[in-house]
Amino acid sequence: MSESAQSETARPEAPREVYTRRLTARRQAAQELSARSDRVSRWRVLCFVALLLFLLAWGSGVISLAWSLAPALAFVGLVVHHERLSRQRARAEGAARHYEAALRRVDGTWPGHGVTRTDFVEDDHPYAADLDIFGEGSLFERVCTAKTRAGERMLADWLAAPATLAELRVRHGAIAELQDNLALREDLGLLGHALQSSVDVERLLTWAERPTTLDERAIRRMRAFAWVFALLSPISIALWFTTPLGPFPILGVLAIEGLAYRRRLDAINDIIRGVDGLTRDMAVLAEVFARLEHERFKSERLVALQELLVDGARSGSQEIAALARLVDWLEARRSGLFAPVAFALMWTWHYGLAIEGWRQRAGRRARRWIEGLGQLEALVALAGYAFENPEDPLPELLEGGVDDGEGGARALLTLEDAGHPLLGRAESVANSVTLGAPVRVMIVSGSNMSGKSTLLRTIGCNVVLALAGAPVRARRMALTRLRVGASLRVEDSLLGGRSRFYAGILRLRDIVRLARGDEPALFLLDEILHGTNSHDRRIGAEAIVRGLVEGGAVGLVTTHDLALAKVADALGERAINVHFADELRAGELHFDYRMRPGVVDRSNALALMRAVGLEV
Repeated sequence: MSESAQSETARPEAPREVYTRRLTARRQAAQELSARSDRVSRWRVLCFVALLLFLLAWGSGVISLAWSLAPALAFVGLVVHHERLSRQRARAEGAARHYEAALRRVDGTWPGHGVTRTDFVEDDHPYAADLDIFGEGSLFERVCTAKTRAGERMLADWLAAPATLAELRVRHGAIAELQDNLALREDLGLLGHALQSSVDVERLLTWAERPTTLDERAIRRMRAFAWVFALLSPISIALWFTTPLGPFPILGVLAIEGLAYRRRLDAINDIIRGVDGLTRDMAVLAEVFARLEHERFKSERLVALQELLVDGARSGSQEIAALARLVDWLEARRSGLFAPVAFALMWTWHYGLAIEGWRQRAGRRARRWIEGLGQLEALVALAGYAFENPEDPLPELLEGGVDDGEGGARALLTLEDAGHPLLGRAESVANSVTLGAPVRVMIVSGSNMSGKSTLLRTIGCNVVLALAGAPVRARRMALTRLRVGASLRVEDSLLGGRSRFYAGILRLRDIVRLARGDEPALFLLDEILHGTNSHDRRIGAEAIVRGLVEGGAVGLVTTHDLALAKVADALGERAINVHFADELRAGELHFDYRMRPGVVDRSNALALMRAVGLEV
């Protein structure tokens, strides 16, 4: 075998190749199962017709009834087999959808197909809106594969605030273990899909954790009453048919039960309100827990999460499955034929009290189970992102920055050949940034559309990913723990009575406060103090940037006002000027989106106006 052939053989499969192969296999399995299901369905019809013919022949006295046994058993067996094939086909089709979504992420066609919620953070969050962290086409939509609300919330929290370095290292270990575990991610995706749209976890947890409205003594009395009258009901019916008392005994029993139901109606309803109607969802949740409990984990965080699920005499899957069975039996009371029997047997009391017993025994553990599941879903999402971006490294985590002369640690950030994680690799142009010692701020000048704002978002998104525990879109990244503050998308508010300029200085105030905190900060300011005159803008910008730098923060400030480029001169070695250039060729502007040292020496505003037909 040649050296090139050996190299080709050793090359690991790309994510797209893995996903495509698995998608093809799942689609093929679904087609085969569908064909088998159709054949079984036809045989089932034939067996049913044969059964009818045998029954007709038996009714005519032609054959013995025993002849009907064979088609009857065959029909029942085929019904069971058909149900099993239907479940297997549904699973294969679900797995195909799982890999179709994975391929959309790899191919860059994912926007609009994932979780696009924007209510995870407040409107005044220091960077979420500016860096497109949430919403359609956002970083969260790209990364999130969680199916439960707990998982979505956990991942959102991780993207909305930096973790400690110790926590990040623990997450790195879990992500490394989960990254290539496609079987687990597929199983969780399939099971979680059934939970995605229906399980109201907060309602379940609120019910599980609320104080009891019945003390133990009241529960014992109610349980004894329910058992006594559940026995009296059939006895009174027997008396109806075997004694001259007629229906009076059963009517008396039902009347007493009715009064008891009415007296304790609020208490019973309060018991079952939190779980009523969630049988299927809790059964699936029990399957999810069982799948996690049987996985063999090695990393510190995954082992701890698994131990959380199996802590106690009964594991989380066993307890949730037991609750699902109780709720399933409770819901039998809704059946039209069984409802009168359920009333007479005090069915609601029996299973309502059993559910209350479960709540008092295991309810306090439910939040730990759900939060553990949320953490694991968030880790699985980051692991999937890592698998789909094998070129992206995990960042180097630095314990502290350079000393600021007063015993405080400053921020450090190095990004080499960094690209925007939401852009395709072919479209993304890489740039490098180093901030910390001695350079603490870059003043980025350049013409419109040259790439200044994209640079800020590239840096911000990669820092957010790094401090959530994910890989970053760069050749190398090293950073201290940073608090991020960004001002890239400040809007005015007619209802709030705010101009764009006023909204901008409010955001600057928040970023300055952030930089004055106990932890190092990264500021990303796009067109600082846009909307005021050049004189005030330069004085204000210099004061703000100086304050941020002296507070130990690092960052970038973009501008197309060349007067602001002189801010770097006032800060000495702590600031440098960089710029993005453009070139006018044959009446059209061309950009290479490469950051260069120094101040931009020309503007494209007039060229842009002429390009759209304005006479200037």
